[in-house]
Amino acid sequence: MFDGYSHEHGFRFHCDRSRTDHMTESAFVHSRACWISAPLKAELRSSVLPPLIPGDVRVRTVHSGVSRGTESLVFRGEVPVGEIHRMRAPFQEGEFSFPLKYGYVNVGRVEAGPKDLIGQLVFCLYPHQTVFQVPASAVLPLPPDVPPSRALLAANLETAINAMWDCAPRMGERIAVVGGGTLGLLVAWLASQVPGCRVQVIDTQPSRASIAESLGASFSLPDGAQAEADLVVHTTGNAAGLATALRLAAFEATVLELSWYGSRAVSVPLGEAFHSRRLVLKSSQVGSVATPMRERWSHRQRLELALKMLADPRLDALISHTAPFDELPQVLQRLAGPDAADVLCHRIDYPEMFGT
Repeated sequence: MFDGYSHEHGFRFHCDRSRTDHMTESAFVHSRACWISAPLKAELRSSVLPPLIPGDVRVRTVHSGVSRGTESLVFRGEVPVGEIHRMRAPFQEGEFSFPLKYGYVNVGRVEAGPKDLIGQLVFCLYPHQTVFQVPASAVLPLPPDVPPSRALLAANLETAINAMWDCAPRMGERIAVVGGGTLGLLVAWLASQVPGCRVQVIDTQPSRASIAESLGASFSLPDGAQAEADLVVHTTGNAAGLATALRLAAFEATVLELSWYGSRAVSVPLGEAFHSRRLVLKSSQVGSVATPMRERWSHRQRLELALKMLADPRLDALISHTAPFDELPQVLQRLAGPDAADVLCHRIDYPEMFGT
């Protein structure tokens, strides 16, 4: 699945250097970050942050999340040459030729900056790092009813919201979501809230059944899935899943493709009934706000909406694994391999967790 953020997604940061309501410090702050030094190799590196300048905030990370689909693709070195500009994360350092610091799921506590932000838990599209400094406009305070661990789902939920805007499900439709990973389950959760819609999650992992059902959807293995869906959303990131998605689509239905395959070639079965059923195969990606909403919604507003919608405690089931920051290189190794099918959102916990 592709839930990645291109550089185009990043907020338009504006720092008014003339402001004096920000704290500045002369002391240097030590930080550690995860760097991908070569394909399939990551390491933790130490650095010293410069003094905080007016207009910026310093954030000490509480949790970060590994975006399994996109980060594993980056970790394996599978970003196509033609996409390296669009694939840049908002605060990425380095290039896809390695080394680079990549990631965009970070929740932390502001420890220096504007007085109204100090002490607040915030979400930021920042890589895996213990302490970092960004413009104050780059962080979004968490709603009071959204705990920091669940806030890690904000980036995936923003992608799911954009997908719903792209395909605009209608009341009463039969919707199939092929792929019960984090993104697919969030799409199913959103779709199940459309009045009258019957949502089915299709996945090869039977363990996803209970989570799908708790979020308002039914569940099926691929061989038993109900066909004749009015809308099919595909998130598996593999050709077999896409073939299943096309098979389940009803006459003149839309198959919305959320997967991204990087530099891998994918065989798409456009024979058989694809033409006679007059199917529509459509892509969706979070880097641009969906066309129907683009004139009225900014990237920041869309992310704010995602954070507000995370008040539902049922979504905690999507945080399936945790590990301390020191083990992050090993976590990336596992997620990029064949034995990570059981992982949904993988939470990374940081050494200093203030009151969380």
